[in-house]
Amino acid sequence: MISEQLERASEQPSTAAADLKERIANRTARVGVLGLGYVGLPLAVEFAHAGFEVIGIDVQQSKVDQFNRGQSYIKDVKDDVFRPLVESGKLRATTDYSVIRELDTIDICVPTPLRKTKDPDMSYVVAARDAIAEHLHPGLLVMLESTTYPGTTDELVLPMLESRGLKVGQDFFLCFSPERVDPGNANFHTRNIPKVVGGITPLCTEMGALFYQQALERVVPVSSTRVAEMVKLLENTFRMINIGLVNEMALMCDRMNINVWEVIDAAATKPFGFMPFYPGPGLGGHCIPIDPFYLSWKSKESGIEARFIELAGYINGRMPEFVVEKIQDALNDATKPVRGSHIHVLGVAYKRDIDDVRESPALDIILLLQRRGARVTYSDPYVPRIHSAGEILDAQETFANVANADCVVIVTDHSGVDYAKVIERSKLIVDTRNALKQYNSKKIVRL
Repeated sequence: MISEQLERASEQPSTAAADLKERIANRTARVGVLGLGYVGLPLAVEFAHAGFEVIGIDVQQSKVDQFNRGQSYIKDVKDDVFRPLVESGKLRATTDYSVIRELDTIDICVPTPLRKTKDPDMSYVVAARDAIAEHLHPGLLVMLESTTYPGTTDELVLPMLESRGLKVGQDFFLCFSPERVDPGNANFHTRNIPKVVGGITPLCTEMGALFYQQALERVVPVSSTRVAEMVKLLENTFRMINIGLVNEMALMCDRMNINVWEVIDAAATKPFGFMPFYPGPGLGGHCIPIDPFYLSWKSKESGIEARFIELAGYINGRMPEFVVEKIQDALNDATKPVRGSHIHVLGVAYKRDIDDVRESPALDIILLLQRRGARVTYSDPYVPRIHSAGEILDAQETFANVANADCVVIVTDHSGVDYAKVIERSKLIVDTRNALKQYNSKKIVRL
């Protein structure tokens, strides 16, 4: 492997590289994005904004049809921004993988979930790889953005692409560049989040960096695909472990009758050596609950036990049960059992002001309450419908249910909710997000 890398590093730029550099630099390169979800759609929009012709590829015909009508299905991409790009011909989408033959670049932005056994499900990446391999041609720049374990790009993707007779770093170019999308973040988005990129060869890295520099504000080249893959895992593992620590502090403080939120706020006044993290009902989203387990799984292959990751995962995974115990205790103090009580959940998205319920702790909390015999309703301005315990639950009007509920549980602290009115109309509130920090009422039970 080392000798192959040295051989590739010594290769001179080919005609294919020179031609591709020119097309990228003058923005005539045809850009492809495979996977048009939370990562792919915003990325496609940024490159279309930069003047490139962008073709999106997705397996869902309904998504492609909506895309081609100029209707954004991602909250962070507004229709008034998206539609003109479609109407001008800068953006279009298809389910036909054969368009790869016409492309100069293609970004793979497909899901990388975990199986129930906590090992990586690489089926989406493999399907994307195989489709690209079938239509691979000289001069194509391939970027994998899907979060994955170190070694995926050179061990799983590269061999299939080179099996067609083309050579990486000479005939085609392969990089890894981790997505860093933060849905609902008004300050940081695809364009202004620094873009890490590492290639199989130095020339691959150069090509990838040049490409991203055309549309994004800052590009950070690194020495290899493995470094780039590890960057994303470090970022999210750091966050997951620190959230696990503060969740454990919340469990301790609860037993000691100490307000954990006050403790954190006071500790955060220290101007050095402390970074505040906050407890909550559990981890959600497409990254933090999942990515660290890619690292844990890979480290086990290397004979290393990732103890911090496993422990933090256990603590964070316990939080929905802890919330249900808080609800049960609060109802008991009000001389009511969980069974038969009406419990209304405020917010089911995994975080504030978004419509994404992937891995949301609210789903676990609702299911646990249903299993204890509670009648559960929910309201969420961004999520009209969820599935729980084999049934469909539709979002309900907030304040009528708040008034009728035996207990209200704030699981997601959406900013548009009138919390003063919630307190006024509720009998009992369990606040898992400190949304009611400024209020002092005997009705409120804090995490």
